[in-house]
Amino acid sequence: MRIAALFVSLALALAACAPTVPTLGADGKPLPKVYRIGMGDKARIQYRMLDSVNALRRAAGAAEVELDPNLTAAAATHARDMSVQNRPWHFGSDGSSPIDRVRRAGYDGTLLGENISETYETELETLAAWMEQPDTRRVIVAPEARKMGFSWYQENNGKIWWTLVMGD
Repeated sequence: MRIAALFVSLALALAACAPTVPTLGADGKPLPKVYRIGMGDKARIQYRMLDSVNALRRAAGAAEVELDPNLTAAAATHARDMSVQNRPWHFGSDGSSPIDRVRRAGYDGTLLGENISETYETELETLAAWMEQPDTRRVIVAPEARKMGFSWYQENNGKIWWTLVMGD
């Protein structure tokens, strides 16, 4: 009995050491792992993004920004609307522009820019991708920015529609 238990324990230990083989897509690359956002993750994700944006802004010599509820409402509305339209673009299904959406949400400052993304990546991977592109980087480190709105919509399949809005 002890020998059988020893062999079972040994087999389990060896199985735990076996390398995991990632599932590969048609292109031979590993398929992305779905980043699931839970109901209780909203504040954690928003403040992690805010902290990361502010670190990047400090490094660029720009003042920090703060989350604005009206800009965040405009970002949330657009993230969901992009999902409905099934395309990442800056126009709403009703023809609205980013300026229209921030006004509707009650923001009375000046809109400085909007970054959007359709991805399965985390908010920090998305921020890194935005920082690699000159136009989206400009929105993030705009010297006159003082307010930020940030939100997302995640579909059942895991796809995430991210929207970041900056205002003065």
